[in-house]
Amino acid sequence: MFSEVYDVVVVGGGHAGCEAAAAAANMGSKTLLVTMNLQTIGQMSCNPAMGGIAKGQIVREIDALGGLSGLVSDASAIQFKMLNKSKGPAMWSPRTQNDRMLFAESWRNALEGIGNLDFYQEMVTGLLIEGERVVGVRTSLGVEIAAKSVVLTNGTFLNGLIHIGEKQFGGGRAGERAATGITEQLVDLGFDSGRMKTGTPPRVDGRSLDYEAMIVQPGDENPGTFSYLNRKGLTRQRDCHMTYTSEAVHDLLREGFDRSPMFNGRIQSIGPRYCPSIEDKIDRFKDKDRHQIFVEPEGWNTVEVYVNGFSTSLPEEVQFKALRQVKGFEKVKFFRPGYAIEYDYFPPTQLRHTLETKLVTNLFFAGQINGTTGYEEAGAQGLMAGINASLKIQEKGPFKLGRDEAYIGVLIDDLITKGTEEPYRMFTSRAEYRTLLRQDNADLRLTPRGYDLGLASEDRLKQSESKLKESEALVGFFKKASFNPKEVNKILERVGSAPVKQSDKLVRIFSRPRITMEHMLELPEVSDYVASNDLHAEVLEQAEIEVKYAGYIRKEKENADKLSRLENVPIPEGIAYDSLSSLSYEAREKLKKIKPTSIAQASRISGVSPSDISVLLVHLGR
Repeated sequence: MFSEVYDVVVVGGGHAGCEAAAAAANMGSKTLLVTMNLQTIGQMSCNPAMGGIAKGQIVREIDALGGLSGLVSDASAIQFKMLNKSKGPAMWSPRTQNDRMLFAESWRNALEGIGNLDFYQEMVTGLLIEGERVVGVRTSLGVEIAAKSVVLTNGTFLNGLIHIGEKQFGGGRAGERAATGITEQLVDLGFDSGRMKTGTPPRVDGRSLDYEAMIVQPGDENPGTFSYLNRKGLTRQRDCHMTYTSEAVHDLLREGFDRSPMFNGRIQSIGPRYCPSIEDKIDRFKDKDRHQIFVEPEGWNTVEVYVNGFSTSLPEEVQFKALRQVKGFEKVKFFRPGYAIEYDYFPPTQLRHTLETKLVTNLFFAGQINGTTGYEEAGAQGLMAGINASLKIQEKGPFKLGRDEAYIGVLIDDLITKGTEEPYRMFTSRAEYRTLLRQDNADLRLTPRGYDLGLASEDRLKQSESKLKESEALVGFFKKASFNPKEVNKILERVGSAPVKQSDKLVRIFSRPRITMEHMLELPEVSDYVASNDLHAEVLEQAEIEVKYAGYIRKEKENADKLSRLENVPIPEGIAYDSLSSLSYEAREKLKKIKPTSIAQASRISGVSPSDISVLLVHLGR
């Protein structure tokens, strides 16, 4: 069946696997996607939503590079929201509520539309290794598939163990078996492995809920989109709702704590800090008498509802009894209870920036196998692994993104430099240059690079170049054109800003804190310019940010330029850290383990001090 040698074999059909397979195949590599169940490709295993704080920026970056997550999210969206609009633009984050079934169907259709991508349904139980190089995979039926490179995206399936109260059983997801064999082989090859935990809430019947007792959470009045190729926002949306737990709910949940695998010692692994279970929230935040519950529909044509904020592994009867005390849930019916799942991961300090493993050539890891949590983080890693696997086979240089270029760059650098002992989630606070890494400019930052890779289309590049040209011209117009004091003072008086006495450049007024683009469009000279040039809303937004945050943007670019000078100081492979007696003991141990490729990366390793960096610079003759 598999007489040919594939360029890239991707193991796993989740978010990481889908992006990896699409990227490799679209770059011209003969690719095979192997997954345990072809009916669950692109499955939203947890919440039916994409994006959110920092995660929305990642989806935009995937889209700008030519990945598919943004397009799939738009095709299956049932609600769109731009979060954090009350804050500065560095914090604005797009989020969609999605139709779970339509999301998976859109992914399947998109992948099947790629000509040189093949599919095979079976469990991969081992790797074919020759020397220190991977040469294929072996399945549970003993089928051997030859490959020049392999990308592992196993999600929560590696020796997955599901917990519901005192009950536990093997599984990688509700209703699906765990994957075995790969962890044991990798450990035998010298890899370090660990265990992590994640959880999911109950799914309930929306017909049994009292929405009148809850707080409506509608989408944006003028909904946007994720993909830069798609300007058609939703014409109709489904509402979400919000309610709260109470002390009565907490007391009922506490009754089951002695049977909770989290508290009785059955679960030893660490769960996501920023997405704790309801029992964890009650235990950690004893001063809070209630917690938010977000009621999220799972699609356009289903009554199934996701109970966001009620992730739990308590016994099912405890979950049911407590949830019936939540306002609006008094008559709730369960589709299935919540559960926790433990699974194997491999500390990502064992990877290079390309996500290739250091121990085995042409073997790449992406997604939860690297200790991350979240669809968006997984998709970003899958995209980068697929790109670099393809480039490696084509004997081209690696593709890397710096911390000043993308949240994806921050994500990967954090993982391979610092590692993680708990499920890693992206936040805007993790990025030093978040004013540069906004959701609105991901296309300007990354589309040219995606085009060079052969992923982003020429149409996408032209659209990005047009946006940049038009926004720069508009900023130039504000800097050159003058205003009429009489017209401007009407606006200034209305917003409570000091009036002007004489004419000046438009940019001087636009830079004021309370003045927005909407105010500027009230001026005839501005509205005429915008109308005559037929400028789209995203061009106006781009120009407004560039004008109002010019100082911050300039400062961050200067800081990023300083850092790039350190990135350009390479550390040669095989450097004998033990011979550098002036290095601290901790620095020597960390440097030997992580093997940084540049001085900048070495400086970000926990335990490597500025004095250690000075020793390295002296040794390198700098």
